[in-house]
Amino acid sequence: MLMPKLIVILGDQLSPALASLRQAKPDDLILMAEVNREATYVKHHKHKIILLFSAMRHFAAVLRQQGFNVCYLAYGETIVNSITDAVDYALQQTAITKIVVTECGEYRLQQELLSWENRFNRPVSILEDDRYICSISMFAQWATDRQQLRMEYFYRLMRRHTGLLIDQQQQPVGGQWNFDKENRKACPPDITQIPPLAFERDEITEAVCQLVDQNFADHPGAVENFRYAVTGKNARSAFLHFVEHQLAKFGDYQDAMLVDQPFLFHSICSMYLNAGLLDVRWMCQKVEAAWKEGRVNLNAAEGFIRQLIGWREYVRGLYWLKMPEYVDNNFLQAERPLPAYFWHSNTKMRCMQQAISQTLEYSYAHHIQRLMVTGNFALLAGLSVKDVTDWYLAVYCDAYEWVELPNTLGMALFADGGILASKPYAASGAYINRMSNYCKHCHYNVKESLGEKACPFNALYWDFLDRNATTLGQNARLQLAYKNWQAKGPEQQQALRLKAQEILIHVEQL
Repeated sequence: MLMPKLIVILGDQLSPALASLRQAKPDDLILMAEVNREATYVKHHKHKIILLFSAMRHFAAVLRQQGFNVCYLAYGETIVNSITDAVDYALQQTAITKIVVTECGEYRLQQELLSWENRFNRPVSILEDDRYICSISMFAQWATDRQQLRMEYFYRLMRRHTGLLIDQQQQPVGGQWNFDKENRKACPPDITQIPPLAFERDEITEAVCQLVDQNFADHPGAVENFRYAVTGKNARSAFLHFVEHQLAKFGDYQDAMLVDQPFLFHSICSMYLNAGLLDVRWMCQKVEAAWKEGRVNLNAAEGFIRQLIGWREYVRGLYWLKMPEYVDNNFLQAERPLPAYFWHSNTKMRCMQQAISQTLEYSYAHHIQRLMVTGNFALLAGLSVKDVTDWYLAVYCDAYEWVELPNTLGMALFADGGILASKPYAASGAYINRMSNYCKHCHYNVKESLGEKACPFNALYWDFLDRNATTLGQNARLQLAYKNWQAKGPEQQQALRLKAQEILIHVEQL
């Protein structure tokens, strides 16, 4: 006779295809808990807490409708500071002899799970999270004996592994693996974004909004404009809306930025996928089908699929390969405190104001705003790696450490010294001017590097190269940049150093 199990479902595992749920029987007890520590270990944006708490409550309701026995611990109703406290509470209510859980996304929390067997004196089965295409062990095997862990080669493996956009000869359709060069167009100034699908709040979400407003008042964001999906059904509708209405233009303009158009043609569905409300294989199949049916160009379909089975799976694999040491990397010794405008967006730098204000309003910014605006500024200014990574983890709805840390510490800040990226993604104001219309609306002049109205990105860019010449000077991909720096001559170099010093002294007033 099989004894009932305690099946623990974490807040980002809201998927009916979850490995632990596939084992569920009607007499098992499914545990879900709104845990104080997980909501507060950084000051998570209100939208993120609302999304997860509401989605958890909706998911628990579906499980109950399906006949499962659910123990749901709502925030404040039972004192559970950690998921371990929640398990302890549940075990006291019933004579369960075994615990089952699917491996979690964050190293910190996984260590907590590994302590349960000794703590509770019961067998604990931690199942592989096969919602991902590449398992942790598969990535480790791919990484073995490689001198460089470049995403492009991993992506090709994933294409062949899934069969997505692959022909009968196991070659990429269209004759090339990557159409990224076609996906870097700046938006025409008269183009208008196609907003993502928004949803009315039901009674469950309204109750969660009130709870968050009362208990997380000092966290960023506001509850009033929360309109995200909180069920799998609505998340699928949101993604199909993207495929039907936005994907065709996403390819060309995925790197573009326009004033007061925070979404352009992006899906914003990473927040749903990372919480478990969407399935990565289903998403990719819908995008591939749109290309096969002639509804979108290949560069749009390939560009989106690359973000999912290439980049997303790659950063997860790298995270688990390099943790726990990875979090302590600070290759460029960046220690400057985070300026206050990262929390209120009141800065004269229009690009920063746009990226930060939409982040604080919607808990969302697309990858170029994160990498080449806020991330680029943090890199150039030498902002504290811990401050910056904590900020990214706090403010974005889709941020969990497994995906946020490699993207921020490795890609944006080059703090891992090149494990993830082959060069720092450092750029002057010219890049932002090329990819956006932000500079046309700015207090500063993007064409100037010196003087009162000079764009801060310009002098900071040259100073970044200069002060890091010992560590970066031999980087093959920076040789042209260093050649241009040397061509400026001693007098201009010194002027740029002094301008950068002035900017950094007054960084809070920019």
